Amino acid sequence: MLRTLDDPFYYLNNFQQVLLWIEARYDDLLNAEERLFISTFPTLPQAARALLVRMVMRKGTLFRAGKLVYPEIGPAPEAVQPLVDLGWVDASPPLDLPQLFALLTKPEIRAHFAVRPDLRKAEQLQALLSDHPHARAFEDWCPGSDDRVYALTIMDLCDRLRLMFFGNLHQDWSEFVLADLGIYLYEKIELDAGSRGFRERRDLEDCLHLHRCRERFERGEALAEVLADIPREACPNPWIEQRRAKLLFLIAQHCERLGEFDAALALYAECAYPGARGRRIRVLERSERFAEALALARQVEQAPESEAERQHLQRILPRLQRQLGLPKAPKATRPAVERLDLSLPRPEALSVEGAVLLHLHHSDGPVHYVENTLINALFGLLCWEAIFVALPGAFFHPFHIGPADLHAPDFRQRRAALFDACLAQLGSDAYKDTIRRHYRAKQGILSPFVHWGALDDALLELALHCLPATHLRHWFERILQDIKANRAGLPDLIQFWPAQRRYRMIEVKGPGDRLQDNQLRWLDFCARHDMPVAVCYVQWADAVN
Repeated sequence: MLRTLDDPFYYLNNFQQVLLWIEARYDDLLNAEERLFISTFPTLPQAARALLVRMVMRKGTLFRAGKLVYPEIGPAPEAVQPLVDLGWVDASPPLDLPQLFALLTKPEIRAHFAVRPDLRKAEQLQALLSDHPHARAFEDWCPGSDDRVYALTIMDLCDRLRLMFFGNLHQDWSEFVLADLGIYLYEKIELDAGSRGFRERRDLEDCLHLHRCRERFERGEALAEVLADIPREACPNPWIEQRRAKLLFLIAQHCERLGEFDAALALYAECAYPGARGRRIRVLERSERFAEALALARQVEQAPESEAERQHLQRILPRLQRQLGLPKAPKATRPAVERLDLSLPRPEALSVEGAVLLHLHHSDGPVHYVENTLINALFGLLCWEAIFVALPGAFFHPFHIGPADLHAPDFRQRRAALFDACLAQLGSDAYKDTIRRHYRAKQGILSPFVHWGALDDALLELALHCLPATHLRHWFERILQDIKANRAGLPDLIQFWPAQRRYRMIEVKGPGDRLQDNQLRWLDFCARHDMPVAVCYVQWADAVN
């Protein structure tokens, strides 16, 4: 049962903890405005502090006084006054018509404007825009109203503080509440004063700037204007540089979809994001610049960045050679994978995977739908200590699902001794004890590898009984080679035969479905290592007849 938040000012206490945390870890990075805020905030009356945090936690920066109703705070006009005096809140902000409409209900709009009541709110706004081009205070728009509108003026500052604490802007203050309620459980990491995501002020500014640029891109602003504001030099901080590279990659993909091939090529060439080289080759091919595409493909072939890039080359090189009239290269042979063909009744309430599971399952050979969850969970449980070790830059607040450098190229290298020790346990039955111990001790704690809802005692014991340690080692080594790519693509089902201590993994494809690239790579990998794997192709019996 979830516990309640007994202290009505829990959110204020959490916010104040964040300020103390930031002050202790980032004192050398804070600017004058941030220092002043952190030192001034504790001196305010409790009601003012609480109201400010409530506003910071809500969406947007404009708030009607009548909506700021919190019993523990009391009347908003009284609580807000110290914030107004400091300039942190504007008590009479100018509002343009779209901002006003976002705050008013339809009956209120009809009370203050001559509008057709049958129109939707957006249509009413469009009808009035040309007659009301200028911004005005709420009391001027709505004379006689006893309500007020407040504007939070320090949201940018609060976003910077949130960024310093979390290292990103997709986590927000609700993380505290979810943790307090027991909805989210996080691994407890020993963090010292040096545990922080930003090493210098430039890191913070670069991260925030790239976030704003991405927001502008996603809002559909002119690409030329967004690109003009993205730094063309690599950021010194590796994980921030990865964000810059990803943004350039996303914009390049957008240009490619629009058919703006020259712009896409320039951007792909500029960023080192995984997949950029492959996209360059593809765009050169689509531009019919086959010789350039082949030259780049031959260069990449000497040192592919990943299995995905090697797979891409195997597909594109024969096409380019054909276009240039070159001799056809020998086709790479793929290891044989068992094929199952089933004609099944079309189920009413089951997925195609569920229908195959029901068909193949029997008491001596139970079938489980696991997809990516089982192998990842076994890896995550065996290697828990290595994954959650408190290395510099890996963890810098209490709400990490996994280390910040999880997808960094040197993730394993930085923890080589720990991972080697974990995997060495596969040489005896010690790995089973470790997995069982972590399964019990870490139950429910968020992990990038363990999806607790997909694992139970029975499935865990079947897996430990039937999956050979040599196979586990192969899978775990492959996951570590490319965590981002190889956590996905595993077969849908697994069937166990406990009496023979054997298993079979099954990828299910319904009518018209085809194998995805990451699935093909996993199938080839399993087949090369003599792991029992099959692809099951399903046709519905009523369609065949």
